[in-house]
Amino acid sequence: MRPSPRTAHAPAFASIAAAEPFRSAEEAWFWTMAALIARRDGARIVAGKGEKVRPCEPDDVIKCLDRLYRQRRIDLIHARVLRAWGERGVAPDPRHLSERADAAQWRVALARLEWPLRVKGIVL
Repeated sequence: MRPSPRTAHAPAFASIAAAEPFRSAEEAWFWTMAALIARRDGARIVAGKGEKVRPCEPDDVIKCLDRLYRQRRIDLIHARVLRAWGERGVAPDPRHLSERADAAQWRVALARLEWPLRVKGIVL
């Protein structure tokens, strides 16, 4: 049986049931930043087409962060630290004196981001 012309070229998306949640808010954050950097550099982000199917879009993680900011649960410094270190793809190391303050802000921001992501099923 041949596929109909209408479905022959339609993208095959993975089921949300097959989506693999992140193990931590940090993992979700690095994935989000990688996707945002790719988008900024011209990549077209398409749901269900990555190595792993994820239960969200990068914008969903950003919306959780924005909600925390609007609720005054995090400050602008937290968002700046998350962005700066997220673009680098590594967490700040508290063993380095120059990174110690950023590491403290990083831990607070991710600890507060963890719960909203967990409630949405983005993080296990």
